[in-house]
Amino acid sequence: MILLTGGTGTLGRHVTPLLLDAGLKVRILSRKPQPPADGVEYVVGDLLAGTGITEALTGVTTILHLAGGAKGDDIATRTLMAAAGDVRHVVFISVIGADRVPLAWLRSQLAAEQAIRESGVPWTILRAAQFHDLVLKMTQGMAKLPVVPVPGMRLQPVDARDVAARLVELALGEPAGLVPELAGPREYEMRTLVTDYLRAAGKRRAKVPLRIPGKAGRAYRAGDNLTLDGDRGTRTWADFLAERL
Repeated sequence: MILLTGGTGTLGRHVTPLLLDAGLKVRILSRKPQPPADGVEYVVGDLLAGTGITEALTGVTTILHLAGGAKGDDIATRTLMAAAGDVRHVVFISVIGADRVPLAWLRSQLAAEQAIRESGVPWTILRAAQFHDLVLKMTQGMAKLPVVPVPGMRLQPVDARDVAARLVELALGEPAGLVPELAGPREYEMRTLVTDYLRAAGKRRAKVPLRIPGKAGRAYRAGDNLTLDGDRGTRTWADFLAERL
């Protein structure tokens, strides 16, 4: 039995059918009741509140920990791992730059990684780039303004389906520690990502550069959120936009 946290989110919706296709029994921990689904068992619980976790872990040999938010990832992960003594393998999705970019949510990701490393449960951690879905949400939000402020940064957006396939591969394998990072096939200036979105959406907007202040800004300008030697997905930003818009 494999327990999937974050199974109803963007990544989880791609991971679940791949696990089922591999013949695995899947249980999803969800904060809200979910309608029945073939091959999937749902358990209601909340990692931050510490509820439903014992029931969710009963009979589980592998955890695919995908649940995450703007804050509290470290607390949720510590709570999960404290109850996971009988689990043989935990696979965690983290973020490229978690150990280099000084943002609170990335520090929380790094602390969650540390909680897994120290848990005593054999582990695998994959750091991935920002998903195309997140970049789309960012660009859509920017485009609501008459003049689009464009942060001076570079991204390597990756398709959630590429990440899902890699995570399932890792979950089916042996614990491997910190594995090569996974980014999209291309590196883009944020201005290019915004321009491509506006063109695909049929919108015309003026753009102005926005300098990210402080240590985080320096980290992004230095490319600390990028991977130079990690693995690469297959779907580009243009491929994603063609499908979604």
